[in-house]
Amino acid sequence: MAKNLKNIRLAVFRRFLISVGCEYKSTEGGHEKWRRPFLTRPIILQTHEEPIPEFVIRKNLQTLAVSREDFIRWLEQND
Repeated sequence: MAKNLKNIRLAVFRRFLISVGCEYKSTEGGHEKWRRPFLTRPIILQTHEEPIPEFVIRKNLQTLAVSREDFIRWLEQND
């Protein structure tokens, strides 16, 4: 199992967001906004950062209430 969340590409994280029920809403100033019912805040992705910085992945997983281990497991299954 991977030990860090580095080198996650935007396309991969977008697929993950769709798989957990998020919907793309808009892009403003290079930031994509994604929503899912009952989330307290939107998921924000910087479209100009590739790969996504690890702290952005961690914060968005926290917002989604998805553990790091569950995300890594998803990565391994959807490689």
